[in-house]
Amino acid sequence: MFTPHRKRMALGALLGSALLAVPVAAHATTAAPASASASVPAPASAAAAAATGLDDPAKKDIAMQIVSSAENSSLNWKAQYKYIEDIDDGRGYTAGIIGFCSGTGDMLDLVEYYTQVKPGNVLAKYLPALRKVDGSDSHAGLDPNFTKDWAKAAQDGEFRKAQDHERDRVYFNPAVSQGKSDGVGTLGQFIYYDAIVMHGDGGDSTSFRNIRKRALSKAKPPAQGGNETTWLNAFLDARVWAMKQEEAHSDTSRVDTAQRVFLKKGNLNLNTPLDWKVYGDSFHIG
Repeated sequence: MFTPHRKRMALGALLGSALLAVPVAAHATTAAPASASASVPAPASAAAAAATGLDDPAKKDIAMQIVSSAENSSLNWKAQYKYIEDIDDGRGYTAGIIGFCSGTGDMLDLVEYYTQVKPGNVLAKYLPALRKVDGSDSHAGLDPNFTKDWAKAAQDGEFRKAQDHERDRVYFNPAVSQGKSDGVGTLGQFIYYDAIVMHGDGGDSTSFRNIRKRALSKAKPPAQGGNETTWLNAFLDARVWAMKQEEAHSDTSRVDTAQRVFLKKGNLNLNTPLDWKVYGDSFHIG
């Protein structure tokens, strides 16, 4: 199941499934060391060549900040590993950097993965309960200490890496891959990522794949000969339609006063400085 993130009723939060992950590196600008011989390739050159869009570490950090502005009313996305609360949207607990939900399966996937890499961790004992509450808003077997233990786990670097891993596997990597396949640049890849984060990529009518299908009825992506700006506007139109199908997503400002702003300015590479608003709050990345 996908994990729809949602706007927190007070201060914003909404979220929404698959490839392998790379932990976020906020300032990964390390140059490869000079080779002793010109015939020896520099280490990690293939990975560096592949990171040409939103997967460039600096751009990825920007993406995380923009999503956090909508999800947490803050650019400090790294402070959200410990976040957990029930926002009364029928999906149980929402937690972590991407809004993993106890009722939608991805929180269970996260804790299972964390337990694989670190058996006996503080959250492992909740796995039976997480399996039982999947698909509901129940806290059975989780209360009263699950939230405290989640915050405790967030102090563990392995748990933070596990959150990064699952975010990338389920949301980030599929979005970037589809964006590159469609021939869209960094902004387009971000637009895809934010859509998967909120809507997931399941089979329902408001999922990412069906938002894209709806957009295809109006325009073509660059890989099919279409204009990039026209295509992204069509995709955002379809995204807004999908958001309005659910009350928790009905505030479309994360599209209207954020992504549309970048698109109207022709900022297809998501270059800084960036200024936008989400749910009435103003944000800036210099």
